[in-house]
Amino acid sequence: MPATNASVWKTPAPRKMEFGPRDAAKVFTHWRLSMGPDDIAWLLLDRSSESTNTLSESVLAELDMALGDIEGMGAKGLVIRSTKKGGFIAGADIHDFKGVTEAREVEKRMRRAHEIVDRLAALRIPTVALIHGYCLGGGLELALACKYRMALGDAKLGFPEIMLGLHPGLGGTFRLTALIDPVEAMTMMLMGKTVHGKKAKALGLVDAVIEERHVENAVRAAVAGKMKKDGGNWKSSVFGLRPARQLAARQMRGEAEKRAPKRYYPAPYRLIDLWEEHGGDSKAMQEAEIASFSELLVSETAQNLIRVFFLREKLKGSAKGESGIRHVHVIGAGTMGGDIAAWCAARGLRVTLADLDRNAIARAIGRAAAFYDQKLHSSIERRDALDRLIPDFEGAGAAKADLVIEAVVEKLDVKRKVFDGIEPKMRKDAILATNTSSIPLEALREGLTFPDRLVGLHFFNPVAKMELVEVVAHDQASKATLDRAHAFCGAIDRLPAAVKSAPGFLVNRALTPYLTEAFVMLDEGTPKETIDRAAEEFGMPMGPIELADRIGLDIGLEVVRMLKDRLDDPIADIPAWLEKKVDRGETGRKAGKGLYGYDGKRKPKKGSGAPGPGPEMAERLLLPMLNTCVRCLREGIVEDEDTLDGAMIFATGFAPFRGGPMHYARRRGASDILETLRRLEQQHGPRFAPDKGWDAMSGET
Repeated sequence: MPATNASVWKTPAPRKMEFGPRDAAKVFTHWRLSMGPDDIAWLLLDRSSESTNTLSESVLAELDMALGDIEGMGAKGLVIRSTKKGGFIAGADIHDFKGVTEAREVEKRMRRAHEIVDRLAALRIPTVALIHGYCLGGGLELALACKYRMALGDAKLGFPEIMLGLHPGLGGTFRLTALIDPVEAMTMMLMGKTVHGKKAKALGLVDAVIEERHVENAVRAAVAGKMKKDGGNWKSSVFGLRPARQLAARQMRGEAEKRAPKRYYPAPYRLIDLWEEHGGDSKAMQEAEIASFSELLVSETAQNLIRVFFLREKLKGSAKGESGIRHVHVIGAGTMGGDIAAWCAARGLRVTLADLDRNAIARAIGRAAAFYDQKLHSSIERRDALDRLIPDFEGAGAAKADLVIEAVVEKLDVKRKVFDGIEPKMRKDAILATNTSSIPLEALREGLTFPDRLVGLHFFNPVAKMELVEVVAHDQASKATLDRAHAFCGAIDRLPAAVKSAPGFLVNRALTPYLTEAFVMLDEGTPKETIDRAAEEFGMPMGPIELADRIGLDIGLEVVRMLKDRLDDPIADIPAWLEKKVDRGETGRKAGKGLYGYDGKRKPKKGSGAPGPGPEMAERLLLPMLNTCVRCLREGIVEDEDTLDGAMIFATGFAPFRGGPMHYARRRGASDILETLRRLEQQHGPRFAPDKGWDAMSGET
């Protein structure tokens, strides 16, 4: 453990009541301990040199020292709080998890961490976790070890470990299921979703939701035993009986299998097993939790999902800075344009939405209202978001906007016409962005007087769920424009991936051979359900047939045509039936009919009884995608493998447990993939011809 300055006492600092007393403080590297009024100790966490509080081994070691001091201080109570503006504790330090290989060593470290948290839980004085902002994972486990939890209005609590291929490992499995309705507790852990303060209070997870000005009085009440605590949940006693847990566990496994197949994602099933076997016996469950967590952490799935975590952090890191964008003007109120506008307004920006079709604007506002009703927590938030989303029937917002986003039909001549009309109206410092999914920006910039302020911002459908935005550069785009575009993505909580202008950019170019191979299989008579199942069994969130319908067959057709016209990529020919479907308006999910039919909830109607996929089917679908990824790297469309892997995971859902297409290729072995592509080329033709980029990866000359 790194050395700390735990023995250093500093002179009293002025009190800042928003974080608690700071009189006569004992200062550690990460913690500050002081005695406040009424003999209440305040322990403030401010992790050194980090923008966010996380629980590292050094943070926990210092907590242990601080608890020793508290035990000898004669304090009547203890308050634990963060001084970081962003939140309480955002979980464990994931750097401590990266690259571990020995379960026994992990178990040893986890036992030591449990001893420290148990020491907090065993304090004989009232303890209060005062929570603002994010309180996740290990941070919530620390809070659960306190006797009281108080949430300020912006608090968000949850256990996201399942997203890393893990389950809670610092006492969360037994403390949460003992505190609240065990089924609610298991659902929180299995889904990995956060709850805001009011919901946490309704669940019994926090004892009070308070405002900052009431903190001192609330703390005094808790320490004095005057704060009413929930008497416990009656369901805890019911699920203390093993038969009740067995019944609930069976249902949980069924739900888990729909989202996360056990062979790829073992963590949910381990968590269910823990609770079914040991629920109600905290000591036994603690022992089982430590062992299970340690085994999961060293697994390939967890280590790949931890890699995905760092891929996200790298993309987020490229979105730092100030964009200067406060007003966005969106042209095109179709599905993409309307949803981009709705998302930007939800994230706090003023948005004007224009379209030649007034009804399209009305429909977009209606979709936005429904989205806000579902996703925004308060009526005030919903009202404010709708106030910021302004129907612009005359297009007047273009003259005031900091950013204009074009999101009209994917046709070069239509987009150029929009540019011709909008350019004279724009401010001299405003950015012009296109949401084109495939058209090179060199073609779009022709005729512009300010090509340096043109950038691609390619969102993915559905906008609210797909985190990635391709930020498309061309050789005349200024660095300032690109920096502002990246910062804009960060401001609206999207992940920017820097790509160079080229037909299809990265994601659609890599998806195209995957989709067209599925069309070839349909032509060969393979049932669409079988094709989709092959991809899903590999780990894709949906198969290529369903994905093509989700994208829109009309959009996919335009992309394929453009790529075949402009590139030498070996793409399968467009089947005549696809063009006929598009001509008939059977464009996929948005039309209610495409390759699948759709029910009233826009879910595909899939037939039963289709045969299972053969062993080669997934190879035929996925290897052309990987082949194109290697080609894009070789051509410099994307800077590095990490950016490529992140883009493909967050834009297409490429099996996250595999760590990304290039990571998967390296783990599998480039020489093995190269050999398989050559065999498929012999069997099925030149569309499987390996790109020469594989040679360097496999060590060939």
